Amino acid sequence: MRVLVALIGLLLSLSAVAADPVRVAVAANFAKPLETLVALYRRDHPDADIETTVASTGKLAAQIRRGAPFDIFLAADARRPRELDDEGLGVAGSRRVYAMGRLALWSKQSGLDLGPELLKSGDVSPLALANPRLAPYGAAGQAVIDHLGLPDSVDIVQGENVGQAWHYASSGAARAGFVAFSQVRGAGGSLWLPDPALYPPIEQQSLLLKDRPAARDFYEFLATEAAGERIEQAGYGLAPR
Repeated sequence: MRVLVALIGLLLSLSAVAADPVRVAVAANFAKPLETLVALYRRDHPDADIETTVASTGKLAAQIRRGAPFDIFLAADARRPRELDDEGLGVAGSRRVYAMGRLALWSKQSGLDLGPELLKSGDVSPLALANPRLAPYGAAGQAVIDHLGLPDSVDIVQGENVGQAWHYASSGAARAGFVAFSQVRGAGGSLWLPDPALYPPIEQQSLLLKDRPAARDFYEFLATEAAGERIEQAGYGLAPR
């Protein structure tokens, strides 16, 4: 009888493990493209259970270090996945570039000649920016600001991540905001794409954190040609293959 009870307990335990969702920690700029990729994946895996947590790259990395139960990390930079990999918090050999980001300055107001001259005039204020210490797109935007040398009269509205920076710009709390091109592609309004030479390359890396079958299967899907096509359609570049 005791053997039967133990066997039932083991089977229930294994069933619970198998039913665990794949938990993906994703940088705010890639939240929408990830929704598209999850939907594409579910065409062939209708029972796939994938949960996403959206935040700044820096905040997600801190949560992973504290033991957050994520399976996959989709960062907005290369530094945090590299650091976590070096600390032994990822599956060896799994780190890779999944997208190359593009910085954009965007305003919901149409007809603005967004660009260096308007920025340096001080007329683009308030200006939304993700926290440069936590968010790579914030660091990229700050690099452009530092290069141009904006007047002190420009008010900076800082969000924790690029999703908040976009919210400030789209709600009118800021006249414009430095965001990811993928967030505003086809959104109307006014747009300026700064020369990539003005900011550090936004090499977005991923890391498999737990090597269990469901997580690895979805992680490998993200590197397929079909997924790459969707990533490019969302406004990103791909790493050379």
